[in-house]
Amino acid sequence: MASRKCAWVTLLTKTSYIQGALVLDKSLKEVASRYPLVVMASPQLPADARDVLRARSVVVRDIEYLEPEPGRHTIAEHDIRFRDTWTKLRVFDLAEYDRAVLLDSDMIVRRNMDEIMDLDLPPDHIAAAHACACNPMKLAHYPRDWIPENCAYTPMVHPDALMHPTPITPESPRTYGLLNSGLVVLTPSKNLMADICHYLATSDRIAEFSFPDQDLLANFFHGKWKPLPWCYNALKTLRVIHRPCWRDDEIRCLHYILSDKPWHYRRGEAPIEYEELHAWWWDAFDQVVAELASVDTNMARLVRAQAVS
Repeated sequence: MASRKCAWVTLLTKTSYIQGALVLDKSLKEVASRYPLVVMASPQLPADARDVLRARSVVVRDIEYLEPEPGRHTIAEHDIRFRDTWTKLRVFDLAEYDRAVLLDSDMIVRRNMDEIMDLDLPPDHIAAAHACACNPMKLAHYPRDWIPENCAYTPMVHPDALMHPTPITPESPRTYGLLNSGLVVLTPSKNLMADICHYLATSDRIAEFSFPDQDLLANFFHGKWKPLPWCYNALKTLRVIHRPCWRDDEIRCLHYILSDKPWHYRRGEAPIEYEELHAWWWDAFDQVVAELASVDTNMARLVRAQAVS
């Protein structure tokens, strides 16, 4: 299995997220992953951001922007940050890799998780963790069935939750069939990419989607996605609203979901319930900046400028 060509893949469309990609790369190296991080760079990503990535030995792969045709989908103002996320689906086009794991750039890896590269998965299937359907912020535009009683994490309790994510059965609430696309295990395929693009261009369901790439994946791979344990995509909110399943020391990959990213707060000023988790990110970020500064102060200054100091 080790001879297969595999990669961790993330998307970068603007400089304002480069600090996240660099911390993700740093954390993968810190846990001694055997596999490289590949950054899919959209055409609008500036040259100086690309230079920083290459200086950190990150593979940069140019890709084309992807989104529905005008008028086919409208995104809520609160979630405008998701507008670029359709382009994450370009990961299926990376057919030079036998296996890819799509990661969001607002993540940090805490333990080696190379084993998911060898997950037994049919070529037309994916694996991902459940979406949390609790809607803790009580956002009015979220689907009405997003309540704790319908959340796949509500029944989960440690230690069983580490090996047995909530199964999806014909009797499950609709929300059990929803995934979080922060981490997706997949087999890239040109044919599969073409089918996804066709679905994006023709399916009437597109107009209903609240979360662009995430809802598309759940629908396109309906019956063909395997739930992963929570620890591979540890949504930071689980620590607060699903404490029975959460353990800090079991996290493989922590996901800083919602709009309040670690780099939006000075160290020590994040919401109290997330301060410790945000500090993990800042520890890695400070190391990245220090390492950059030792070889190129301009690059270090560019990266530091993307986060509050």
